[in-house]
Amino acid sequence: MVSVIDEDRALVALNFEAPDLPDPLQHQSLRHLKQGVDLEWDKAPPEDVAEQLSAYFKRERTDFDLTLAPKGTPFQQKVWTALQAIPYGEHISYGELARRIGNPKAARGAGSANGANPIAIIIPCHRVIGANGKLTGYAGGVHRKAALLDHEQNALFTW
Repeated sequence: MVSVIDEDRALVALNFEAPDLPDPLQHQSLRHLKQGVDLEWDKAPPEDVAEQLSAYFKRERTDFDLTLAPKGTPFQQKVWTALQAIPYGEHISYGELARRIGNPKAARGAGSANGANPIAIIIPCHRVIGANGKLTGYAGGVHRKAALLDHEQNALFTW
């Protein structure tokens, strides 16, 4: 994963780095970063982020307690806030996401904002699926989206 931290030590971006993906620093979510802002680019997330992600993948954590500062339009910010309200182990459709932000006709726009999410996993854009129940686009690849949903669903039934 590649992380970006701003001058206030808030997480601005967290994206996948893998041979099958484009350079994460070129992700569309980073296009909104302002020139001249002091940012730290790192190939590894900061310790607190790494610890919480590790606990998530060990099924010891279902949410995150981190300072986030994703850069985006007001509409994108509304979508990203709504994403954080989707409970662990659950999923909703793009239409439902649009309804939750008070704009029920904006499913496509909500989908675009979802795709521009700069903080993968922590802002859980993987929890949004097509209205027909099919998995649709994911910046980290649909196979990663499926794995994250499976991870969360199976964690709910582990004894």
